[in-house]
Amino acid sequence: MRYYDFVDKAPAIPGLVVVEGDEPLLSQRAIDAILERLLPPDVRALNADIFDGPTSEAVGQKVADAVNAMPFLAERRVVVVRNAHLMRAQPRRELWEAAQNVPAGNTLVLEDLAPPRKTVAYEAFGQLAGRKGLRIDTTRNANVRERFVHETLERLGAKAQPRAIAVLAEGDADLGAIENDLEKLALAGTTITLADLERESLSVEDAKAWHYAQALIEGRPDEALAIAFELFAQDSRAAVSLASALANDFALLWELARPDGGPLPARHRWREGRLRPIARRVGERRARIGYEAAVRGFEAAVTGRFEDQRTMIELLTADVAQRFAAPR
Repeated sequence: MRYYDFVDKAPAIPGLVVVEGDEPLLSQRAIDAILERLLPPDVRALNADIFDGPTSEAVGQKVADAVNAMPFLAERRVVVVRNAHLMRAQPRRELWEAAQNVPAGNTLVLEDLAPPRKTVAYEAFGQLAGRKGLRIDTTRNANVRERFVHETLERLGAKAQPRAIAVLAEGDADLGAIENDLEKLALAGTTITLADLERESLSVEDAKAWHYAQALIEGRPDEALAIAFELFAQDSRAAVSLASALANDFALLWELARPDGGPLPARHRWREGRLRPIARRVGERRARIGYEAAVRGFEAAVTGRFEDQRTMIELLTADVAQRFAAPR
């Protein structure tokens, strides 16, 4: 089932759901919609377990235990495994074994998107599930992009020329990049033209580096690494743009975290709503530390002091994730 069919038709949600395709933003929205439909807000925290597949040890056993637990003051429990597409073969087998034994009334959601790079051969969970579960396909195509553009414009109270909308729909950018560009351009308060779009839109490579930084500071390190690996597949020296984007974001956080901080410069004002809550959590001192770490990474990449740029970014990502982890 296509993502927007899931939204429009609101089908019954069975014991097993596989979210597949290639669009992380729609995947997140699908998972959010499932949680909202199945668990009222007042009992959601007590009956929802969310695991990150690649980083959770013994995830198969943990999922088996969680999905077999009794609901507490609710009709069901919901267990979500994020980033299953980044897991290794053996943990995936153990997770799939747990997925075969979901008790009636509870629901297991597996996020199994198309991996940015296949390090091992495995069968996708959607193929294994077949008709036994609900499959939500987030694959982005022209129709998906066009609807997403219209929805985003409506949310922003903005308008765009038909040609600008068509260019966004026909392109290959991920929806996060489209959303960011529209949020930025909507600040002008005028109808967005094709010229506006061509002048302000990020290049594909710049957008990926920016998304890497955004995912990392928002507490999604595995997603950040997946984006970084995609960029390295195109450019072996991608560490320069990745570290630069991260330093830029920490500089903005540092500014917002100062006692007299903000507002941000006009060209970054469109991001203030997302960054200010993170700045409050991180604080001025830690934002400065993050900025300095990213700058050191940038300098190492530019000077060639760290020969293996990919490893350097992995280490930088792990360090930032550990220091600035968002509370669960």
